[in-house]
Amino acid sequence: MPTFAFMGFDKANALDIRVATRSDHLAYMKDFGAQIRYGGPLLDENEAMCGSLIVVETPDRAAAEAIFANDPYRAAGLFERTELLGLRPVLGQP
Repeated sequence: MPTFAFMGFDKANALDIRVATRSDHLAYMKDFGAQIRYGGPLLDENEAMCGSLIVVETPDRAAAEAIFANDPYRAAGLFERTELLGLRPVLGQP
């Protein structure tokens, strides 16, 4: 199954948005269960949250796009920019 890496980079001074929508974001992502391989917040040089990285396995790119199109973080306007890239896992595979 294809693997995709989603990266969302927070707007400046958006920590309040991230904190306010975090529980909704986590609950939403939990619904995708085994499709999510791993993910978490990106950290800046001061270890402050500044974005998100989530790696998913989906049948195709459209399915991955659909997951992230409805993410509560995106709906709340947290991200300045986002990227969804294909990924060929080589390291860390069981």
